Amino acid sequence: MDNLDQTQTQSPKVSPLLVAGGLIIATIGGVVGWQYFREKPPAVPEQVQVQPAPAPVIEPEVIEPEVEILPEPELAETEQIQAPEHEVELVEVEALPTLDESDLWLQEKLPTMTWRKELLKLVIDDDMIRRFVVFTDNFAQGVLAYEHSPFVRPVTSFSAKETKTFDNKHQQVWEWDENSVRRFSLYVDLLRSMESERLVDWYMELKPLINEAYSELGYPDEDFTHTLQDAITRVLDMEIPKETMEVIRPSVMFRYKDPEIEAMDDADKLLLRLGKENLLVIKSVLLELNEKLARAESNS
Repeated sequence: MDNLDQTQTQSPKVSPLLVAGGLIIATIGGVVGWQYFREKPPAVPEQVQVQPAPAPVIEPEVIEPEVEILPEPELAETEQIQAPEHEVELVEVEALPTLDESDLWLQEKLPTMTWRKELLKLVIDDDMIRRFVVFTDNFAQGVLAYEHSPFVRPVTSFSAKETKTFDNKHQQVWEWDENSVRRFSLYVDLLRSMESERLVDWYMELKPLINEAYSELGYPDEDFTHTLQDAITRVLDMEIPKETMEVIRPSVMFRYKDPEIEAMDDADKLLLRLGKENLLVIKSVLLELNEKLARAESNS
């Protein structure tokens, strides 16, 4: 706008070339006229029309159009931008068999539970879940249900050393033979070869079938885990004798010479027959197993 105002207020400028041309024409005209007046009567001089200089071209100022910047549209409050969800990998869970068909399923799983696979021959692979439930339920109450034992019986039987000592009833006293506890060593090795974490995971996986078998015993509304923990507690609470135990043999079967020991439950007397070293190992394994079982139950 300032350039346009200055152009309109200034007077038009005459091109220098036109001015020079005008002066030359005027000079020639003067000379010719002087010669003409000198020889001829005066005549009307021919009028020379001088073309006016063209007006300067005023170029209009280029005005750039203003670009209107539109504001970005606001998102409605109800409109939400959701990030794409990550694809969740689905892990196929193996369905459990029925209780009656569980033996084959267990026989396939057992070799994965221990690195001492040769010791699996100690396990009775018939009606395994029911055997485990019935034996544990009886053991928790101090009873030994040998006919429902999950394991085969040891090949060797209990042995004792004959002495020359007699009790007050003139019965010969026998000393406990520590070598006889070796018949339980393979069972302890099998238990020790299994990882407690995997045992608990396996138990939690099989729990529906275990509770079904427990319900068949007449406990439809009870959780078998409490019974299992009672059985484990019985083992953990068992005191290890400090002295060598003595036995008598009033008949074919041996009996403990100490009346208090003989009055103990059959389950507790079985723990004594395991021997001190074996019992210590079993206590250690079951203590760890019991802690992880309690943790798994609280998280389920």
